[in-house]
Parts: sequence; structure tokens; C-alpha cells
Amino acid sequence: MQEDFHYYATYCAAFLAGFSHDESLDICYSAQFVDLCSKTLLLKLKAPLIAATTQLQLEMMDSRTDILALQDITRIWASFHFLPRDLYAKKKWATKRYLNKYRLICGPNGELVKETVELAKDKSLQAIGIAMHVLADTWAHMYFAGTPSLCINNITGDFYENYEDGDRKIKFKHNPTSPDDVEKGAYTNSLFQSNENSIMNLGHGRAGHFPDYSFARYRYVPAWGDYSLIYKDNPSDYLKAFSQMVYALKYLNGRFFSFDIERYDYEAIEPYRERIVKILKKRQLNACADWKAFGEELSGESIPDFDIERYQYEYIKADRRYKNKTFLARFFAAAIAQKAMVTNEIFKSGNILAGFTKEIKYQEKEDDDDKIREWLNSKIRQ
Repeated sequence: MQEDFHYYATYCAAFLAGFSHDESLDICYSAQFVDLCSKTLLLKLKAPLIAATTQLQLEMMDSRTDILALQDITRIWASFHFLPRDLYAKKKWATKRYLNKYRLICGPNGELVKETVELAKDKSLQAIGIAMHVLADTWAHMYFAGTPSLCINNITGDFYENYEDGDRKIKFKHNPTSPDDVEKGAYTNSLFQSNENSIMNLGHGRAGHFPDYSFARYRYVPAWGDYSLIYKDNPSDYLKAFSQMVYALKYLNGRFFSFDIERYDYEAIEPYRERIVKILKKRQLNACADWKAFGEELSGESIPDFDIERYQYEYIKADRRYKNKTFLARFFAAAIAQKAMVTNEIFKSGNILAGFTKEIKYQEKEDDDDKIREWLNSKIRQ
């Protein structure tokens, strides 16, 4: 998914779930920040590198392909963008090496989705935002895995976009400076590499950004599915994602006592269903304007554009005594907890592709939040 859903649609879901305007902004900012919190940024902020939730293209191109580097890549992408649906999935005649990768295939309503949402319960708004990013991506990134793998993530030449009047074969190109062309059905993807562990074979790179577009409906025949036809209907899946987010956010807001998979709050979105479906089906590369307009109508408040630098000065200038109270510090703590949970669940399943992570718990001092806020604001004004 992209900024339109992770930022603006997440704001809408949070507001519908009963969070205030300001709380919804914190949640959706955190959800979008997951796509931007790279080691390069963390180095700039002098923040813990273990909190990385994404990798820049340059970082990945410079990455090694030994087991430790591959584990680092898998920890990030499987924890935040391609959450595995079934770590104990069965596959006839599969070798252990292949089965480990097969079990990392992303999908919604797995046990790890439940653990992700429950992990954010009674935690910070930043933790809630991270959980919403992970949950949403299980719908967009279905059928791909967050580890480099040709046998899992490669697509065949038979990759077709579905229209109401028939199918059209997608034209994939490899020029990253050339924008995707919806009208011509031409999209940029990663170069084919026969090396099983090439970074080009990570996630849905072989299908480019196409799986992220809410309007996308497509079919293809992946090798992991024994070349059986897979059909993906993003408008339908994204509606489920949005409805599930509202339900999950109500649980996190204390309106439900438990979070159950395969449950959606269709009742909450019913008054707006036609509007939401129209946004999802609109053939456009960026739906930010439509989701933003919808969110502002819901709350009657202005939703600021996402600004990656919004909280950086606060974090950099914060005194050591209060640093863990800053917005980004809360995000980093939640990201580390999410990564540790997912990584260790993968490891406990007998799969070493993500390695393992020592669980780190951050203890916040019982300080007066008003005094902390006043001190931080004074530093920002200086």
C-alpha cells in the first residue's frame, strides 16, 4: 500500500473508530512513517538502527547476500510489510529450505496479525499506527514474501490486469525513472535475476508497485502455487482491510474486549461504503486527494500533508532524560517490539530465515508529561 491508504485512509479508519482528530493524526503518521524509517534516517537522527522498518533502494543494492544480511532484510520486510500468514503451513514434497520460504508468504487473518494488534493494546499511539500499517499490508501484499526468493516472488509472463470487459496483459518495464502508465497498462518492475536470493526477488518487486494500487485486479500463475491461477481483487480486499482496521482500532480504543481474525466492522462504514468503494476503484496512481477530502469531511478538521521531518528536531534536541517521551522515540520502541515479536515467532517455528532478536523493553520514567511537553516546546522555539 501507499501513502494514500497508510496515511489518509488510516486517519479515516481511526476517526471512525472513535479516536480524536489529534489521536488519529498520530496514528496515521506512524502508519505512514513505517515506509520511511530506514537505517539511513536513523543514522542521521543518531537513533537505534534496530528500529529500522524499511530499507532504501540504495541500502538494499549495497546489501550483501550472505545469511546474516539476508536475515536482516527478512526481519524488516517480514515484520512490517509482508507479515506471514501461516508459519506452519504444509507443502507436499517440499524441501526444508523451500518450505521455510513458503511459510513466509504474506496474507491476512493469520495468527501473527492477531499478535500484532494485541501487541499494540494499551501501548502508544505510535504502536497502534505501526500495527495498522502491518495489518493493511497483509491485504495488499498477499501471495508475496518478505524475503528474497525467486521461487516464491517471481511472476510469469502471464500476468494480466482484469477489466470489466476482459483482461489485458501487463507490460512490465525496468526504468525506475519512468512513471507507471495506467492507461497503457505499463508498470515498472525489478529486473529478472536467476539468483534465488537476489534482492530483485524481494516481495512484489517483480510485479513493481502494481499490487499496491487499490484499483488493481489481476491474475497470474506463481510457481509456489504449482502454477495454478491466482486472482487478486484489490478493491474488494482493500475494503476488507479498511473495515478490519476500523474493528481493530475499536479494540485498541477499548470498545471491544478482544480482537478476532476474520472480523470486519461493516456496520461502521456502511454510511460511507459507496464513497469508499468509489475511491478504491478509481484508476489512479495516487488517491491521497480523495482520501484526504473524505477524512476532512468526517472530522471537520484539516489533515496536514505528511512531513517526514515533522518530529525530527524534537527528537534530536531532546534532553537524554526526556528523549524516550518524544514522538519518534515512542515509534522506535514500538517498532523494536514488533520486529522482535515477529522475528522470534518465525524462529520458534523452526525457521532461521529471519534469525532471532533479543526482546528489548523500554521503561518510561514516571515524569510529569505536562512539564516534559513544556520543556520540549521551549527547545523547539529556541
